[in-house]
Amino acid sequence: MQLGPRPFFLVNDMEDSRLKRQLLQCSNGPFEKSDFSIGHRGAPLQFPEHTLESYEAAARMGAGILECDVTFTSDLELVCRHSQSDLATTTDILLTPLAAKCSVPFSPAILAADGSVISPATAVCRTTDITLADFKSLRGKMDAFNPRAQTPQEFVGGTASFRTDLYSGPTSGHLLSHKESIDLFRRLGRKFTPELKSPDVPMPFNGFTQEAYAQKLIDEYKAAGVAPRNVFPQSFNKADVLYWVNNEPRFGRQAVYLDDAEQVTDLPGYSDLVQYKAEGINIVAPPTFALLALDHNGRIVPSDYARNAKAAGLDIITWTLERSGILADGNNGFYYQTIDDAITRDGDVMTVLDVLAKDVGILGVFSDWAATVTYYANCMGIR
Repeated sequence: MQLGPRPFFLVNDMEDSRLKRQLLQCSNGPFEKSDFSIGHRGAPLQFPEHTLESYEAAARMGAGILECDVTFTSDLELVCRHSQSDLATTTDILLTPLAAKCSVPFSPAILAADGSVISPATAVCRTTDITLADFKSLRGKMDAFNPRAQTPQEFVGGTASFRTDLYSGPTSGHLLSHKESIDLFRRLGRKFTPELKSPDVPMPFNGFTQEAYAQKLIDEYKAAGVAPRNVFPQSFNKADVLYWVNNEPRFGRQAVYLDDAEQVTDLPGYSDLVQYKAEGINIVAPPTFALLALDHNGRIVPSDYARNAKAAGLDIITWTLERSGILADGNNGFYYQTIDDAITRDGDVMTVLDVLAKDVGILGVFSDWAATVTYYANCMGIR
Protein backbone atom coordinates (compact mmCIF):
# COMPACT_ATOMS: atom_id res chain seq x y z
CA MET A 1 0.00 0.00 0.00
CA GLN A 2 1.38 3.40 -1.05
CA LEU A 3 -1.01 6.27 -0.40
CA GLY A 4 1.42 9.04 -1.28
CA PRO A 5 1.21 12.56 0.17
CA ARG A 6 -2.25 13.68 -0.98
CA PRO A 7 -4.47 12.28 1.81
CA PHE A 8 -2.06 13.63 4.41
CA PHE A 9 -2.14 17.03 2.73
CA LEU A 10 -5.94 16.98 2.79
CA VAL A 11 -6.15 16.04 6.47
CA ASN A 12 -3.60 18.70 7.41
CA ASP A 13 -5.63 21.24 5.42
CA MET A 14 -8.80 20.63 7.45
CA GLU A 15 -9.98 23.13 10.03
CA ASP A 16 -9.43 21.88 13.57
CA SER A 17 -12.20 19.47 14.52
CA ARG A 18 -12.83 16.16 16.18
CA LEU A 19 -12.79 14.52 12.76
CA LYS A 20 -9.43 16.04 11.88
CA ARG A 21 -7.88 14.85 15.14
CA GLN A 22 -9.28 11.38 14.54
CA LEU A 23 -7.88 11.27 11.01
CA LEU A 24 -4.47 12.53 12.14
CA GLN A 25 -4.21 9.62 14.56
CA CYS A 26 -4.24 7.23 11.57
CA SER A 27 -1.27 8.80 9.82
CA ASN A 28 1.14 5.96 10.63
CA GLY A 29 -1.18 3.29 9.23
CA PRO A 30 -1.00 0.43 8.53
CA PHE A 31 -3.20 0.84 5.48
CA GLU A 32 -5.05 -1.92 3.63
CA LYS A 33 -7.25 -2.06 0.57
CA SER A 34 -10.93 -1.29 1.10
CA ASP A 35 -14.00 -2.04 -1.01
CA PHE A 36 -15.32 1.35 0.13
CA SER A 37 -12.64 2.84 -2.16
CA ILE A 38 -13.56 2.38 -5.85
CA GLY A 39 -11.07 3.30 -8.56
CA HIS A 40 -13.09 5.42 -11.02
CA ARG A 41 -11.62 4.61 -14.45
CA GLY A 42 -8.46 3.76 -12.49
CA ALA A 43 -6.69 6.84 -11.15
CA PRO A 44 -7.44 9.54 -13.77
CA LEU A 45 -6.53 12.50 -11.59
CA GLN A 46 -3.00 11.93 -12.89
CA PHE A 47 -3.00 8.81 -15.11
CA PRO A 48 -4.76 8.37 -18.47
CA GLU A 49 -8.07 6.72 -17.67
CA HIS A 50 -8.81 3.06 -18.35
CA THR A 51 -5.16 2.20 -18.92
CA LEU A 52 -2.98 -0.46 -17.37
CA GLU A 53 -0.97 2.20 -15.55
CA SER A 54 -4.09 3.93 -14.22
CA TYR A 55 -5.53 0.70 -12.84
CA GLU A 56 -2.25 -0.33 -11.23
CA ALA A 57 -1.99 3.08 -9.56
CA ALA A 58 -5.53 2.81 -8.15
CA ALA A 59 -4.83 -0.68 -6.82
CA ARG A 60 -1.59 0.48 -5.23
CA MET A 61 -3.58 3.22 -3.49
CA GLY A 62 -5.92 0.67 -1.96
CA ALA A 63 -8.99 0.69 -4.20
CA GLY A 64 -10.70 -2.61 -3.46
CA ILE A 65 -12.89 -2.34 -6.57
CA LEU A 66 -11.82 -1.16 -10.03
CA GLU A 67 -13.99 0.10 -12.88
CA CYS A 68 -13.83 -0.79 -16.55
CA ASP A 69 -16.33 1.22 -18.56
CA VAL A 70 -17.32 -1.16 -21.33
CA THR A 71 -18.01 -0.46 -24.98
CA PHE A 72 -17.33 -2.41 -28.19
CA THR A 73 -15.28 -2.31 -31.37
CA SER A 74 -16.22 -2.88 -34.99
CA ASP A 75 -15.49 -6.60 -34.57
CA LEU A 76 -17.76 -6.68 -31.48
CA GLU A 77 -15.01 -7.04 -28.90
CA LEU A 78 -15.53 -5.39 -25.51
CA VAL A 79 -12.98 -2.79 -24.46
CA CYS A 80 -12.44 -0.40 -21.53
CA ARG A 81 -13.39 3.13 -22.58
CA HIS A 82 -15.66 5.73 -20.98
CA SER A 83 -17.47 6.43 -24.23
CA GLN A 84 -17.76 4.75 -27.58
CA SER A 85 -16.88 8.11 -29.14
CA ASP A 86 -14.04 9.46 -26.99
CA LEU A 87 -10.96 8.10 -28.76
CA ALA A 88 -10.02 11.55 -30.11
CA THR A 89 -9.83 12.99 -26.60
CA THR A 90 -8.51 9.99 -24.63
CA THR A 91 -6.02 8.41 -27.05
CA ASP A 92 -3.46 9.36 -29.67
CA ILE A 93 -5.61 8.12 -32.58
CA LEU A 94 -5.49 11.48 -34.40
CA LEU A 95 -1.72 11.22 -34.56
CA THR A 96 -1.81 7.79 -36.20
CA PRO A 97 -2.91 6.43 -39.58
CA LEU A 98 -6.12 5.22 -37.87
CA ALA A 99 -7.31 8.85 -37.93
CA ALA A 100 -8.49 8.11 -41.47
CA LYS A 101 -11.11 5.75 -40.02
CA CYS A 102 -12.67 8.29 -37.63
CA SER A 103 -16.40 8.93 -38.02
CA VAL A 104 -15.79 12.69 -38.03
CA PRO A 105 -12.30 13.68 -39.21
CA PHE A 106 -10.37 16.41 -37.45
CA SER A 107 -11.58 19.89 -38.29
CA PRO A 108 -9.63 22.95 -37.08
CA ALA A 109 -11.17 25.68 -34.98
CA ILE A 110 -12.50 28.79 -36.68
CA LEU A 111 -11.15 31.84 -34.89
CA ALA A 112 -12.26 35.45 -35.07
CA ALA A 113 -9.83 38.27 -35.82
CA ASP A 114 -9.56 38.96 -32.08
CA GLY A 115 -8.65 35.33 -31.41
CA SER A 116 -12.00 34.29 -29.92
CA VAL A 117 -13.42 30.90 -30.93
CA ILE A 118 -16.22 31.05 -33.47
CA SER A 119 -16.34 27.29 -33.87
CA PRO A 120 -14.21 24.88 -31.80
CA ALA A 121 -11.98 22.21 -33.27
CA THR A 122 -13.75 18.88 -33.61
CA ALA A 123 -13.10 15.20 -34.20
CA VAL A 124 -15.13 12.10 -33.38
CA CYS A 125 -13.39 8.74 -33.34
CA ARG A 126 -15.42 5.75 -32.18
CA THR A 127 -14.37 2.33 -30.98
CA THR A 128 -16.76 1.02 -33.65
CA ASP A 129 -14.62 2.72 -36.29
CA ILE A 130 -11.78 0.29 -35.58
CA THR A 131 -11.06 -3.33 -34.69
CA LEU A 132 -9.75 -4.62 -31.38
CA ALA A 133 -6.29 -4.98 -32.95
CA ASP A 134 -6.43 -1.34 -34.04
CA PHE A 135 -7.58 -0.29 -30.57
CA LYS A 136 -4.70 -2.10 -28.91
CA SER A 137 -2.20 -0.21 -31.08
CA LEU A 138 -3.27 3.13 -29.56
CA ARG A 139 -1.93 4.84 -26.43
CA GLY A 140 -4.10 6.47 -23.80
CA LYS A 141 -3.72 10.11 -22.83
CA MET A 142 -5.42 12.44 -20.36
CA ASP A 143 -9.02 13.07 -21.37
CA ALA A 144 -8.89 16.56 -22.88
CA PHE A 145 -8.76 18.54 -26.11
CA ASN A 146 -7.79 22.04 -27.18
CA PRO A 147 -10.86 23.77 -28.67
CA ARG A 148 -8.61 26.34 -30.38
CA ALA A 149 -6.57 23.70 -32.19
CA GLN A 150 -5.49 24.24 -35.77
CA THR A 151 -3.77 20.86 -36.10
CA PRO A 152 -4.31 17.35 -34.69
CA GLN A 153 -1.12 17.82 -32.67
CA GLU A 154 -2.68 20.85 -30.98
CA PHE A 155 -6.07 19.14 -30.57
CA VAL A 156 -4.71 16.39 -28.30
CA GLY A 157 -3.58 18.97 -25.71
CA GLY A 158 -5.78 20.90 -23.30
CA THR A 159 -5.16 18.91 -20.11
CA ALA A 160 -6.72 20.61 -17.07
CA SER A 161 -4.24 22.51 -14.89
CA PHE A 162 -4.97 20.35 -11.82
CA ARG A 163 -4.06 17.20 -13.76
CA THR A 164 -0.80 16.27 -15.46
CA ASP A 165 0.59 14.78 -18.67
CA LEU A 166 3.54 13.34 -16.79
CA TYR A 167 2.27 9.77 -17.15
CA SER A 168 1.20 10.01 -20.78
CA GLY A 169 3.58 9.03 -23.53
CA PRO A 170 4.49 6.54 -26.23
CA THR A 171 5.75 3.93 -23.75
CA SER A 172 2.78 4.16 -21.36
CA GLY A 173 -1.00 4.50 -21.58
CA HIS A 174 -1.61 0.86 -22.48
CA LEU A 175 -5.24 0.23 -23.43
CA LEU A 176 -7.12 -2.88 -22.33
CA SER A 177 -9.88 -5.08 -23.61
CA HIS A 178 -12.54 -6.00 -21.07
CA LYS A 179 -11.15 -9.54 -20.89
CA GLU A 180 -7.69 -8.12 -20.15
CA SER A 181 -9.12 -5.93 -17.40
CA ILE A 182 -10.66 -9.02 -15.78
CA ASP A 183 -7.29 -10.78 -15.80
CA LEU A 184 -5.52 -7.69 -14.47
CA PHE A 185 -7.97 -6.94 -11.66
CA ARG A 186 -7.93 -10.56 -10.55
CA ARG A 187 -4.12 -10.58 -10.53
CA LEU A 188 -4.22 -7.41 -8.45
CA GLY A 189 -6.66 -9.06 -6.02
CA ARG A 190 -9.44 -6.56 -6.70
CA LYS A 191 -13.17 -6.77 -7.35
CA PHE A 192 -14.91 -5.61 -10.52
CA THR A 193 -17.43 -2.93 -11.44
CA PRO A 194 -17.91 -2.85 -15.22
CA GLU A 195 -20.22 -0.19 -16.61
CA LEU A 196 -22.10 -0.99 -19.80
CA LYS A 197 -21.88 2.24 -21.78
CA SER A 198 -24.68 3.43 -24.03
CA PRO A 199 -23.83 2.80 -27.70
CA ASP A 200 -23.43 5.83 -29.96
CA VAL A 201 -24.29 3.73 -33.00
CA PRO A 202 -27.77 2.43 -33.87
CA MET A 203 -28.52 -0.94 -32.32
CA PRO A 204 -28.52 -3.69 -33.38
CA PHE A 205 -25.00 -3.05 -34.72
CA ASN A 206 -24.06 -5.66 -37.30
CA GLY A 207 -26.60 -7.95 -35.63
CA PHE A 208 -25.32 -7.16 -32.12
CA THR A 209 -28.37 -6.34 -29.99
CA GLN A 210 -28.45 -4.41 -26.72
CA GLU A 211 -29.39 -7.61 -24.89
CA ALA A 212 -26.49 -9.50 -26.48
CA TYR A 213 -24.19 -6.65 -25.45
CA ALA A 214 -25.38 -6.84 -21.83
CA GLN A 215 -25.05 -10.63 -21.87
CA LYS A 216 -21.56 -10.59 -23.40
CA LEU A 217 -20.32 -8.45 -20.51
CA ILE A 218 -21.52 -11.06 -17.99
CA ASP A 219 -20.34 -13.98 -20.12
CA GLU A 220 -16.74 -12.74 -20.00
CA TYR A 221 -16.78 -12.96 -16.18
CA LYS A 222 -18.35 -16.39 -16.29
CA ALA A 223 -15.76 -17.61 -18.81
CA ALA A 224 -12.98 -16.31 -16.53
CA GLY A 225 -14.48 -18.11 -13.53
CA VAL A 226 -15.09 -14.92 -11.53
CA ALA A 227 -17.50 -15.32 -8.62
CA PRO A 228 -20.65 -13.21 -9.15
CA ARG A 229 -20.33 -11.78 -5.61
CA ASN A 230 -17.16 -9.99 -6.76
CA VAL A 231 -18.81 -8.25 -9.72
CA PHE A 232 -20.95 -5.09 -9.55
CA PRO A 233 -22.21 -4.51 -13.13
CA GLN A 234 -23.50 -0.97 -13.72
CA SER A 235 -25.55 0.93 -16.24
CA PHE A 236 -27.37 4.25 -16.64
CA ASN A 237 -29.88 2.28 -18.73
CA LYS A 238 -32.50 0.74 -16.45
CA ALA A 239 -33.29 -1.89 -19.09
CA ASP A 240 -29.70 -3.19 -18.86
CA VAL A 241 -29.93 -3.51 -15.08
CA LEU A 242 -33.26 -5.29 -15.27
CA TYR A 243 -31.88 -7.60 -17.95
CA TRP A 244 -29.21 -8.72 -15.49
CA VAL A 245 -31.71 -8.95 -12.63
CA ASN A 246 -34.00 -11.20 -14.66
CA ASN A 247 -31.53 -13.18 -16.79
CA GLU A 248 -28.38 -13.35 -14.67
CA PRO A 249 -29.75 -13.12 -11.11
CA ARG A 250 -26.48 -14.07 -9.39
CA PHE A 251 -24.88 -11.02 -10.99
CA GLY A 252 -28.08 -8.98 -11.09
CA ARG A 253 -28.64 -8.98 -7.33
CA GLN A 254 -25.79 -6.47 -7.00
CA ALA A 255 -26.19 -4.70 -10.31
CA VAL A 256 -25.93 -0.93 -9.93
CA TYR A 257 -28.45 1.48 -11.44
CA LEU A 258 -26.61 4.72 -12.14
CA ASP A 259 -28.54 7.97 -11.93
CA ASP A 260 -27.74 10.65 -14.52
CA ALA A 261 -29.45 13.56 -12.73
CA GLU A 262 -27.92 16.94 -13.57
CA GLN A 263 -29.63 18.76 -10.69
CA VAL A 264 -31.84 18.04 -7.69
CA THR A 265 -35.08 18.44 -9.64
CA ASP A 266 -34.03 15.56 -11.93
CA LEU A 267 -33.82 13.05 -9.08
CA PRO A 268 -36.43 10.30 -8.63
CA GLY A 269 -38.89 10.58 -5.76
CA TYR A 270 -39.63 8.11 -3.00
CA SER A 271 -42.26 6.22 -5.01
CA ASP A 272 -39.81 5.78 -7.89
CA LEU A 273 -37.18 4.39 -5.54
CA VAL A 274 -39.70 1.99 -4.00
CA GLN A 275 -40.51 0.82 -7.53
CA TYR A 276 -36.82 0.18 -8.25
CA LYS A 277 -36.66 -2.10 -5.23
CA ALA A 278 -39.85 -3.90 -6.24
CA GLU A 279 -38.35 -4.58 -9.68
CA GLY A 280 -35.30 -6.24 -8.12
CA ILE A 281 -32.82 -3.37 -8.15
CA ASN A 282 -30.84 -3.30 -4.90
CA ILE A 283 -28.18 -0.63 -5.47
CA VAL A 284 -28.50 2.88 -6.84
CA ALA A 285 -25.62 5.19 -7.68
CA PRO A 286 -26.42 8.90 -7.92
CA PRO A 287 -23.85 11.71 -8.25
CA THR A 288 -22.55 12.95 -4.91
CA PHE A 289 -24.55 16.17 -4.87
CA ALA A 290 -27.76 14.12 -4.81
CA LEU A 291 -26.95 12.69 -1.38
CA LEU A 292 -26.01 15.88 0.43
CA ALA A 293 -27.68 19.11 1.55
CA LEU A 294 -27.06 21.92 4.04
CA ASP A 295 -29.05 22.35 7.25
CA HIS A 296 -30.12 25.72 8.66
CA ASN A 297 -26.68 26.07 10.27
CA GLY A 298 -24.87 25.48 6.98
CA ARG A 299 -23.66 22.01 7.96
CA ILE A 300 -23.52 19.14 5.48
CA VAL A 301 -26.29 16.59 6.09
CA PRO A 302 -28.01 13.77 4.15
CA SER A 303 -30.41 14.97 1.45
CA ASP A 304 -34.06 14.04 1.05
CA TYR A 305 -33.04 11.72 -1.80
CA ALA A 306 -30.55 9.93 0.48
CA ARG A 307 -33.18 9.40 3.17
CA ASN A 308 -35.72 8.25 0.60
CA ALA A 309 -33.34 5.73 -0.95
CA LYS A 310 -32.57 4.23 2.45
CA ALA A 311 -36.25 4.16 3.38
CA ALA A 312 -36.94 2.28 0.13
CA GLY A 313 -34.43 -0.39 1.17
CA LEU A 314 -31.80 0.51 -1.40
CA ASP A 315 -28.05 0.47 -0.94
CA ILE A 316 -26.09 3.42 -2.33
CA ILE A 317 -22.80 3.95 -4.15
CA THR A 318 -21.83 7.44 -5.29
CA TRP A 319 -19.63 9.23 -7.82
CA THR A 320 -17.17 10.96 -8.16
CA LEU A 321 -14.65 12.26 -5.62
CA GLU A 322 -11.39 14.00 -6.57
CA ARG A 323 -12.80 15.11 -9.92
CA SER A 324 -13.45 18.78 -9.21
CA GLY A 325 -9.94 20.22 -9.07
CA ILE A 326 -8.98 22.67 -6.35
CA LEU A 327 -11.85 23.01 -3.88
CA ALA A 328 -10.64 26.16 -2.12
CA ASP A 329 -11.54 28.37 -5.09
CA GLY A 330 -15.21 28.37 -4.06
CA ASN A 331 -16.57 27.26 -7.42
CA ASN A 332 -16.61 23.50 -7.36
CA GLY A 333 -19.20 22.70 -9.98
CA PHE A 334 -21.39 19.69 -10.58
CA TYR A 335 -20.49 17.33 -7.73
CA TYR A 336 -20.74 19.96 -4.98
CA GLN A 337 -23.69 21.98 -6.27
CA THR A 338 -25.91 21.35 -3.22
CA ILE A 339 -23.23 22.02 -0.60
CA ASP A 340 -20.78 24.42 -2.25
CA ASP A 341 -21.32 27.10 0.40
CA ALA A 342 -19.83 24.71 2.99
CA ILE A 343 -16.74 23.91 0.91
CA THR A 344 -14.01 26.47 1.60
CA ARG A 345 -10.81 24.41 1.55
CA ASP A 346 -9.51 21.22 -0.02
CA GLY A 347 -9.54 19.39 3.31
CA ASP A 348 -13.34 19.69 3.38
CA VAL A 349 -13.45 16.64 1.12
CA MET A 350 -12.82 14.58 4.27
CA THR A 351 -15.94 16.04 5.88
CA VAL A 352 -17.90 15.16 2.76
CA LEU A 353 -16.63 11.58 3.01
CA ASP A 354 -17.52 11.42 6.68
CA VAL A 355 -21.14 12.46 6.08
CA LEU A 356 -21.47 10.05 3.16
CA ALA A 357 -20.08 7.16 5.20
CA LYS A 358 -21.61 7.74 8.63
CA ASP A 359 -24.80 9.70 8.02
CA VAL A 360 -25.90 8.57 4.56
CA GLY A 361 -24.44 5.08 4.93
CA ILE A 362 -23.12 4.49 1.42
CA LEU A 363 -21.47 1.21 0.38
CA GLY A 364 -18.62 2.93 -1.43
CA VAL A 365 -17.49 5.92 -3.44
CA PHE A 366 -15.88 6.25 -6.84
CA SER A 367 -12.79 8.42 -6.78
CA ASP A 368 -10.30 9.67 -9.36
CA TRP A 369 -7.60 9.32 -6.68
CA ALA A 370 -8.27 6.26 -4.53
CA ALA A 371 -5.74 7.12 -1.81
CA THR A 372 -8.02 9.81 -0.38
CA VAL A 373 -10.90 7.40 0.18
CA THR A 374 -8.61 4.56 1.25
CA TYR A 375 -7.07 6.72 3.99
CA TYR A 376 -10.49 7.64 5.35
CA ALA A 377 -11.79 4.06 5.13
CA ASN A 378 -8.81 2.68 7.03
CA CYS A 379 -9.12 5.30 9.75
CA MET A 380 -12.78 4.40 10.23
CA GLY A 381 -12.26 0.63 10.00
CA ILE A 382 -14.24 0.28 6.75
CA ARG A 383 -13.00 -2.76 4.87
